[in-house]
Amino acid sequence: MKNYLKSIAALLLVTFAFGSCGVMFGGSRFSGSIVVKDHPDAQIFVNGNKIGQGSALGMYPRNRPLTVQVKETACEAKTITYDNTFRTGNFILSLVMWGLVGVAVDLGTGASYKPDHNHNPAIQKLSDKNFLFTVDYSECSK
Repeated sequence: MKNYLKSIAALLLVTFAFGSCGVMFGGSRFSGSIVVKDHPDAQIFVNGNKIGQGSALGMYPRNRPLTVQVKETACEAKTITYDNTFRTGNFILSLVMWGLVGVAVDLGTGASYKPDHNHNPAIQKLSDKNFLFTVDYSECSK
């Protein structure tokens, strides 16, 4: 019984030591829905990989900008880069709750970042883990 309690205590200690606010409440990846406004036939590429047509859903790393390219027949391709931003509130909470270990975990996993929905109206935050990216492809007037 004594060894069992020591094992449980050690497991809890490791869980608290290597957990952090950003990893627990946002993760190192986010779910992104990409919708090409008024162009259901437009092909969607993210970071060079085709992921859908008209609209697409995928998981993307938080610590890198999202580069989206849309193409439609008889139209010029359009490339948009959606920047990310630092999650300041997450950083402060990780520092207070978990100390330097929590901050290191968040920075190392990329959980300290999010798409910059405050400065880009084409990005809509649905939750901490879900974002909607709307691509305006009005240059293509088919």
